[in-house]
Amino acid sequence: EVQLVESGGGLVQAGGSLRVSCAASGFTFDDYGIAWFRQAPGKERQGVSCISSADGSTYYADSVKGRFTISSDNARNTVSLQMNSLKPEDTAVYYCAADPWYCTVMASSGMNYWGKGTLVTVSS
Repeated sequence: EVQLVESGGGLVQAGGSLRVSCAASGFTFDDYGIAWFRQAPGKERQGVSCISSADGSTYYADSVKGRFTISSDNARNTVSLQMNSLKPEDTAVYYCAADPWYCTVMASSGMNYWGKGTLVTVSS
């Protein structure tokens, strides 16, 4: 059974930090990139970051560059997103997804598998 399980969301004040993680199982980890998307209330799902298992390359949306860092522990099939200098506009449900395009497309319609999401709330 394919599973992507997010953890680590919560409530933090603006300027603070959170680390969210995605544990993958049931598929060959090396066959995919792992992407993070987020969806705020009333907004479309947005690609945030991605890491490719093929070459370790990474992608960051302009809105999070310099504040978020993605990393992968291939031995544990886990990808983490360290989020620093958080802003109220970062508030959203964060989802991880298995990306067959190795982070080259970053379209939610192109992802094969999804987790159920974890809520990140940043208070002002």
